[in-house]
Amino acid sequence: MQNQIEEINQQSEIRNPKSKIERDAAIRITMMPRDTNAHGTVFGGIILSYIDVAGGVEAVRNTHHDRFVTVAMKEVIFLEPVFMGDLVSFYAETVKVGNTSITVKVVVEAERFGSHGQTVRVTEADVTYVAINQYREKVKIGKGE
Repeated sequence: MQNQIEEINQQSEIRNPKSKIERDAAIRITMMPRDTNAHGTVFGGIILSYIDVAGGVEAVRNTHHDRFVTVAMKEVIFLEPVFMGDLVSFYAETVKVGNTSITVKVVVEAERFGSHGQTVRVTEADVTYVAINQYREKVKIGKGE
């Protein structure tokens, strides 16, 4: 597992040597007390939920199809904790668009509260969505409205 974490960190440095590169976040949110456990760190499930939403935002932006369901989220390794007060950004990028599905990479970064811009990579995930119509039937992307 340590090798996987080192590999993710190396890949992150290649794609984004400085977190300050201007990017458009799909979601940006400040973590509040309701998001934390008794130790003051944000529940992993909260982050997973926002990853799902951020990927869905990208899927709609990229395809102009308005209904998707999540079918898979690949391995998520938490590299750093998220704390109450952190400003968390979810960056989404389309990886692949198929006939009925789209895969989106979501990268999560946290700007530490009170740190004057210190940002850490929290995690990333590849999320796959399938396009559906109003009857919840799988359809080709861009069709079936």
